[in-house]
Amino acid sequence: MTQTVRKTTHPQMSELWRLHQSGDFLDGYAVTSSASVAEAAETAFTMPGWANALMRLRNALVKPLGLKTGEDTQASDAIFPIHLDTETERVMGTDDNHLNFRISVLKTDGNIHIATWVHANNIWGRIYLAVVMPFHILLSRNSLARVARVHPPLDEAPVAR
Repeated sequence: MTQTVRKTTHPQMSELWRLHQSGDFLDGYAVTSSASVAEAAETAFTMPGWANALMRLRNALVKPLGLKTGEDTQASDAIFPIHLDTETERVMGTDDNHLNFRISVLKTDGNIHIATWVHANNIWGRIYLAVVMPFHILLSRNSLARVARVHPPLDEAPVAR
């Protein structure tokens, strides 16, 4: 059975809600899955070729503007440094000139939730968010569908013969 990615309100237990202010962007999607937070994050962020091509294009376009483009989670220009890593939630993201963002991968009640919080620091952050939004939605839903496919709920896991 194919899992449907559901648009949801991100659970209130998430660290993202501690960052959220009026006017900020915060979305949420969920699937039922047997994955741990670490497994879900690894699967979700192992992007298909088309998504990697989009990130390379994004990085080439924004690097002259001084925005962060690093992929190493420990580098000073990292896009996805890990801020929180527990058994129930991993939060990664960065603060940049135009906007601050965090992505949460959270496990609760047999579901994996992925949400993105964005705080625009200026007009350029709001413009950037508007431009990337269609791609953001596509990537978020695609990532969670991959998690559900690779880590189905235990009652749907293939039976070994």
